[in-house]
Amino acid sequence: MKALLTGASGFVGGAVLRRLLAEGLEVRVLHRAGADPSNWQGLNVELAVGDLTDGLSLDNAVTGCQAVFHVAADYRIWVPEPHAMYAANVGGSERLVRAALNAGVERIVYTSSVAVLGHYADGREADEEVPSHLSAMIGHYKRSKFLAEEALRTLCQDEGAPIVIVNPSMPIGPADRKPTPTGRMVRDAAAGRMPAYVDTGMNVVHVDDVAMGHWQAFTEGRAGERYILGGDNLPLAAILTRIAGLTGHHSPWLRIPRRLLYPLAWGAESVVRLRGKGTPLVTIDELRMAAHKMYFSSAKAEQALHYTHRPAEEALRDAVQWFADNHYL
Repeated sequence: MKALLTGASGFVGGAVLRRLLAEGLEVRVLHRAGADPSNWQGLNVELAVGDLTDGLSLDNAVTGCQAVFHVAADYRIWVPEPHAMYAANVGGSERLVRAALNAGVERIVYTSSVAVLGHYADGREADEEVPSHLSAMIGHYKRSKFLAEEALRTLCQDEGAPIVIVNPSMPIGPADRKPTPTGRMVRDAAAGRMPAYVDTGMNVVHVDDVAMGHWQAFTEGRAGERYILGGDNLPLAAILTRIAGLTGHHSPWLRIPRRLLYPLAWGAESVVRLRGKGTPLVTIDELRMAAHKMYFSSAKAEQALHYTHRPAEEALRDAVQWFADNHYL
């Protein structure tokens, strides 16, 4: 079986690539011209240059494939100009699925995010059925992923697109080369650059467990269903303390009220806009998101897909070790 994989140059996509090859699939990697090839160098893969905004390149990429794993996304918490994000995450996803339908692809696994799901105000674990609305999505990344999932669910319902949706939580682990926003937090904490924290929480999962969850969704998932691929729910303070234990740094001691950080976030965003490059140290949307503990349950995936996850400590350990070995600290 041949599978088309998008997003292989990214963190989750690279892990999915390794999993698909381990399962014996032939893999065609769709990548943009100039993409970092580190994740597939030395591996037996077929390469196809293309872009989610280029319909002809997608038509060519899906030809001869029986499966599509659509992992690619514009994953930035802050963007000064969001048009490109919506063009890739929403329009590009819909365009790829239509190309796959026309090519007779038998199964599509789409990588969404827990960012599109609802949550409980009291911090209880949320699942796939907690209601969510576009108006509740904070920031362009969340909005674009929400709209993309809605568009693909419509294609599944109205046109029979064989789509299984997975919603990873906060993947952590080795080979986070860019790194992702979550990876930057781990890197900075491992380097001793996070003496303070805000009162929030998140669901931590090893990136290789997320990759296995993609494969399980492909083999056992039901079209039209979505499955949370998560791990352990932990307060941010506990995550930082665990990282400190791995690196020998002091645990963070100062909890800062979010409201005190809003002027800093506004200033950081303004500076980056004026410079025309870079990423703000902290953003307004990040602070708004931190008001809610992002705790989730993977019970549905565990029951339906036989999904499992390892302890969060292993994900943090593997991430810190990789950052250290590759001179990120």
